[in-house]
Amino acid sequence: MGSDSNNNSATDRIWNLFSSVKLAVIVFSIISLTSIVGTVIEQQAEPARNIKLLTKFFGEDFAPAAFRILDAMGFTDMFRSWWFMLLLFIFASNLIICSIDRLPKIWRVVKEPIKPLSAELSNTMSIKREFVLEEKAGMVFDKAGVVLKKNGFPAEVRQDNGVFHLYAEKGRYSRLGVFITHLSILIIMTGAVIGTIFGFNASLNLSEGKTSAVAYNSNSVKIPLGFEIRCDNFEVSFYPHSGTPKSFRSWLTILDNGREVMKKVIDVNSPLHYKGVTFYQSSYGYSPSDDAIFKFMVTSNKGVKKEVNVKFGEAFTIPDTALTGKVIDFSPALGIDKSGKLYTYKEMMDNPAALVAFSEKGKMKYRRWILTRLSRTWKVPDGTVEFKNLWGAQYTGLQVRQDPGVWVVYLGCMVMTLGLYAAFFMRHERVWVWLRDEKGGTKVLVAASVNKNKISFEHKIDGIIKELQAIGNR
Repeated sequence: MGSDSNNNSATDRIWNLFSSVKLAVIVFSIISLTSIVGTVIEQQAEPARNIKLLTKFFGEDFAPAAFRILDAMGFTDMFRSWWFMLLLFIFASNLIICSIDRLPKIWRVVKEPIKPLSAELSNTMSIKREFVLEEKAGMVFDKAGVVLKKNGFPAEVRQDNGVFHLYAEKGRYSRLGVFITHLSILIIMTGAVIGTIFGFNASLNLSEGKTSAVAYNSNSVKIPLGFEIRCDNFEVSFYPHSGTPKSFRSWLTILDNGREVMKKVIDVNSPLHYKGVTFYQSSYGYSPSDDAIFKFMVTSNKGVKKEVNVKFGEAFTIPDTALTGKVIDFSPALGIDKSGKLYTYKEMMDNPAALVAFSEKGKMKYRRWILTRLSRTWKVPDGTVEFKNLWGAQYTGLQVRQDPGVWVVYLGCMVMTLGLYAAFFMRHERVWVWLRDEKGGTKVLVAASVNKNKISFEHKIDGIIKELQAIGNR
């Protein structure tokens, strides 16, 4: 007997713990605070990137130690860590048990139909008004029903012992708004867990002209895509007279079973979606290649134009001349110091320049540095040589994600919208009206109840009473 009592007591304590709002607040606070850290720390990223970030907070000396601590605690892959999953499980259990504990009582209120108000129950109403009308109850009865219907309360009617009863309610299911919100949170959490377990977050540096069938996670492990993606071109534009990128775009092609099935130009705000995998434009870089192609637009002094595509060391001619040009040097970011010496100031194609040697009949005539972003360098004695691009020397940095739970999350958000609307903007309103003949007139009792926003509802009831007084005193 004592053992059963102890077991029941332990079960009750566990149930009471998981049904408490206090536990929900504590667990939700922990989830929120740790999520802030998990948002600041880049998840599944190269250690160097997070160490660089932590340097801003802890300085160069302590950043590596801070990273090791955070990594050991699972913050570098937080949303897959065992302790974060445990927090979600506790929070979900708390929501479910809270709902199970409170739902039966609320459900009884929702399902119980409104009934005529008894004299005893009328004394418990928080909203109660009494007044007298000049007309008889039988004359006011139908008009009162019209007033209630006009104000959104189609009333049921009953006559009992000389008393006319009108009673109506609306918004009874709004009481379930909080439970719908609980359900939406569980749906969103389920979608997030599905995405975490069955999805992936990877990256891919894809050079112009190259194709890949895999992406790479933070540990450089290959993740098959199930199709191929090719970078046809990459372009970056800069703010005038600045090395600050204004925008960068990638021309991508999807190949499935060897066939081109999709082409799209993506930028930071316009990703590519295919078969549940999303490619985001995240970065770019310089990747020298012997197969890179210098693209020029060559114009003679007579106005004859020609597009030229050559590799390093290959010759091209200026139209209507015997002059040939050959690229003999290249800088991705050409600068000039105070002494006038040229130098490469960055290993990124921020200010690409090609050194072209021009010859005629095998004899060197002159050399020019031609810069993509500086039009005055395009002019040469025998025409114009515009350096448009070095194709194949840049790569586009793609963030590659697959989240099969995203549609579950979207569903949860829609359900949450309904739940929050019901919980905050709807209310369960009930109105009772008594009409009873008394001393040549009609005594009227109006009683009402509401589960939230009582002050606003009282104003509504006062408006109904004014209309009832107007129809009964004509």
